[in-house]
Amino acid sequence: MKKTLLCVATSITALPMLTHADSPYFSLQDGDGFKRFSVSVGALHVMPQGKAQPFRVNTSVKEGETAKVGDIKAQTVLDNIKPGSSVNPLLKATLDGLALINADVPSALSGTAEIRGLSQWDNPGTGLEADDVTTLGIMTNYFFTDNISFEMKAGIPPKVDLQGKGKIYAPFSATATPMGGALGNLELENDIFITDLEAHGPAASARAWTPAFEFQYHFGKTGVNKFRPYVGVGMMYAYFNELEINPQTEKDLIAAGHMIANIKEGNAGASLEGKKSSANPKVKLEATDAFAPIATVGFTYDFNDKWFAVGSVSYAHLKNETKITVKDATHGELIKSTADIEINPILAYAGVGYRF
Repeated sequence: MKKTLLCVATSITALPMLTHADSPYFSLQDGDGFKRFSVSVGALHVMPQGKAQPFRVNTSVKEGETAKVGDIKAQTVLDNIKPGSSVNPLLKATLDGLALINADVPSALSGTAEIRGLSQWDNPGTGLEADDVTTLGIMTNYFFTDNISFEMKAGIPPKVDLQGKGKIYAPFSATATPMGGALGNLELENDIFITDLEAHGPAASARAWTPAFEFQYHFGKTGVNKFRPYVGVGMMYAYFNELEINPQTEKDLIAAGHMIANIKEGNAGASLEGKKSSANPKVKLEATDAFAPIATVGFTYDFNDKWFAVGSVSYAHLKNETKITVKDATHGELIKSTADIEINPILAYAGVGYRF
């Protein structure tokens, strides 16, 4: 009887070793059977959470810069007189008479204007926001131990649409001295429409390269737990290329470039009338690279010692800057507009992986 009990006890004690021998992966030996490398492929859905940040515009027209007005329609002058400002009655009557016959104030009489408001201004309520996008994600892991790993997140760089928010206006004001100031000055003021960022579809688009690197901790043990949650922290790098601007937005910005060029060429009146200058403005869109901290929670589920399913949710605090410039070979940089893009994406990933 004692021998029988001893044999039973010995058999129970040896059972884990026998199980381990038969299946080194799903054994009862904590930590046995883990593999160093894994790779998974799946769907990566990116959901930006950031809000539009306002554009700041700078132009080559200095604050208080004096420019010749040139030929300008009398009605244009009347339309831009600052509300509530005083106007010499004779000058007003002259402008009304010329406007009645749709005549110009010739450059010999239009005089000069001291320009204000175009050097720099902010545009509250404007900006760019990134759309959601889905792409193919690829995750690779190197396990230092059964619990600690280093993961690289990558995938096919998606083309991301940037939706515009709000309308951009130029806050123009000036003190004009028509007829050499003989009949007094004219205070002019108007918000000149530049572009509607929401009117023509996405304001811009870019291809986003966003590799990320994380150190992760995996709970549970290989061969013991098929379902293993994990957490990770690391860094994301964002690089953007293939930037394109909406054709209509580009057309509006070229018109704004002509407005500034006209002032520099001594035809400030033509700016108010939307006329082309002698310049050839070109629009360029750029975006800065950025680094961002990233955090992840996820899980793996093992089908066997090689194949597994994986799901995760990550958040990256990502912000970069976009810059739009309008340049001309003769006048150089006419307009520079900058805005932060708060992306701050949530990344949802679901895939199938292989260990080796």
